[in-house]
Order: sequence, then C-alpha cells, then structure tokens
Amino acid sequence: MFRTAAWISLAVLVPVSNGVRAEEATRVRAAIEKTLPLLVKGMKGHIEQRTCFACHQQAPAILALTTARDRGFTVRAEDLAEQSKFIASFLDKNRENYRKGQGQGGQADTAGYALLTLEWGGWSGDATTAAVVEYLLQHHKDSDHWRATSNRPPSEASAFTTTYVSLRSLRAWGSADQQERIAKRIETVRAWLLKSTPKDTEDRVFRLGAMHAAGVRGEELQKAANDLIKTQRDDGGWSQLEKMDSDAYATGSALVFLHRAGGLSTSDEVYRRGVEFLLKTQKEDGSWFVHSRSKPFQLYYESGFPHGDDQFISMAASGWAVAALALTCPEK
Repeated sequence: MFRTAAWISLAVLVPVSNGVRAEEATRVRAAIEKTLPLLVKGMKGHIEQRTCFACHQQAPAILALTTARDRGFTVRAEDLAEQSKFIASFLDKNRENYRKGQGQGGQADTAGYALLTLEWGGWSGDATTAAVVEYLLQHHKDSDHWRATSNRPPSEASAFTTTYVSLRSLRAWGSADQQERIAKRIETVRAWLLKSTPKDTEDRVFRLGAMHAAGVRGEELQKAANDLIKTQRDDGGWSQLEKMDSDAYATGSALVFLHRAGGLSTSDEVYRRGVEFLLKTQKEDGSWFVHSRSKPFQLYYESGFPHGDDQFISMAASGWAVAALALTCPEK
C-alpha cells in the first residue's frame, strides 16, 4: 500500500531554487553515493534484531533515501518497501490501543515519527494510520501542544519535535470524520507556536517545521527561519547546544527545514556554507560521527552502522546530512 509522497504537499511553499555551484556538484554526489549503502545497512540491521520502530534508525534514513531517489540516485524500491511494511506492522499491532487513546513506548514521538516516516516512504492511509491519528488527537488533548515524554536528546526531548511530528501526522493521515477535530487542534497549537520561545537548535528547527505545518506564513514564519539562520556557526554548521561544536545532526536538520519549511534556496550562501561543512566533516567510510548525549535504556545492539555506542545518533545525523545534500541536486 504505497502512494507518491511529497515532503510538504499540504500547503504552498515559498518558491525556492535548487543547485550548488558546478565545482561542488561532483563532491556532493560522491558524498551521497558513499553514504546510501550505509543507511540501508543500518536500517536492515535494526529490523533484523528488533521488532519496534526506531526514529533514529529509520526516519532520517528514509528521508535521505527518498530525497536522493527523486534526484536520480539509485535506491532499491525493495529496501524502502521492506522498511515501510515493518513500520506499518509495528503500528498495526497496537491498533486497538491507539483507538482508545493509548500509545506505545515513546508515546507521540514514536507514533508521530512512525507516521512521518511512512509518509516519506509513500505508504497509503488505512485503518491503522487513522487509529494512530485518533491516538494523537486524544494525547495531551487538554494542552495547547504535544509534550515529549522521553528524555533522549536531541530527537526525543523537545516539545517542538513532538508537536511537529504530531501535526504532520494529523494533516497527512487524518480521515474525513476526523477533520473538524484536527482543524481545532491545529488552531490551538498554532497559537502556542507563535508565542513560544525555542531554547536550542532542535527547538528552533522543529518550531519552524511545526509553524509551517500549522499554516503559519509571512513575517512570523520568516522570523522563525531567521532565528535559526542567526545561529549558524562560523564553520558553516550548527550545534545542538550553544556549548557544543557543530555537527551533522544539527546542521543537516537545520538545512532541510530551512529549505522545506523556510523557503531558503539551496543556492543561498547560508545553505552553501552548511553544505561545505557537511562535505568537510564526512568520514572516509561515508558516515558522519556525532557523539551521543542520551543515556541508554535499552540493551546495546549492532545495527551494522559505524561508531559503536554512538551509532544511533550518528546514523540519524548521516540521514539528515544526506537529505540536505541531496536537496541541492536537481529533481529527475
């Protein structure tokens, strides 16, 4: 059950243009081609050893593969289908609990990211996706936003991230009879987003994405994009926290959202400096290394992606990095 998915097909984007300077194009393509097999290996390694969906192991990787595929890179349809079917099966096992407003481990972060990954993978809506939307409508329904229930920074610790993946899920997967409640929830969340203050890069990135998903446009959206741009480092990258060095996770996600939600052209100097940072920091094996700052709570396992104890954040970072680089290539 697959469909053709667009990154943001639910609202009009600010016009953007693709492309980097000619002398950079070869380096960009070589960097992407080196990483794609690693991402596939890491995804396969996960589903061979686990039965749960993993945000870090599957979401940015699927985004990277589909973005690269749409720009002419070789990506096997079978690999994408295998991952989408695994994620859909994971959600389907919990369908009745979703209908009752009960989630699973990771709560809205896991459910929202899983639906977002299915959207990127081209999956079609069904009774299970509608059930997950029902859960998200009921989860934190007395609040003006969704809150993270885990503390696994950077990807599962920000209310803005949880709110973004939940909003996107409502808009992409809501059934006809859920639309009235979805509209009311989005209106409430939009008001929170406009008055909220992000504290770090994850907050700024996903606040920008959530504002776009909530229908915010004009000066407010541009200000959110500018707030993120202002925190770009002299080396061209972004850091997760002010006290940390720039890394591929923060940089890749910042570039993707600046382009997709903020309308920043990939030929803009801000974007090009970010691309150069990513190209300079890629490892010889094709990965990007990022040190984990989350405390492990599950048994360690090897997915096949490099960097041992830091492989999960490094895989997510590499996925964001490839997606950001691929956006500079013309669509086929």
